[in-house]
Order: sequence, then C-alpha cells, then structure tokens
Amino acid sequence: MDKKILEFVTYCIGKLSMELHLPQKEVYSRLKQSGILYGYIVPSYDVLHTFSSRYLMEDLTDYMKEKGVLTA
Repeated sequence: MDKKILEFVTYCIGKLSMELHLPQKEVYSRLKQSGILYGYIVPSYDVLHTFSSRYLMEDLTDYMKEKGVLTA
C-alpha cells in the first residue's frame, strides 16, 4: 500500500471514530473484519478520496450498516 492510500485509510478511521464515538482500534477492527477496508476503501481510493468528508462518512457508515458491523 503506498503512502497516500495509507494516509487516506488513517483519515477514514480517525474521522469514523469521531463520527461513531468509537475508539479507532474498534473502527479499524470492524472495517477489516467486514472486508470494507481491503475490499472497498483501499481499491476504491481513486474515487473515494475525491468525495467531501461528509459524503465519505455517510457512504462508509451506510456500507458498515449494510455489512452488519454497525447498527442503524
């Protein structure tokens, strides 16, 4: 994984942590275990990094709900 993708992943985890009021370690664990991290965020970096912060957080939280790692 190159540096820009790693920085983006770190940003997503930190921002989700604040939005969801969960520790960063918990957010990382949920993203990794659900396949969202390496199946969606990393491969979709080119598109995702162009989204606004608000839209990105909505997109990721909606996907986490779909995957069952976040309750509605």
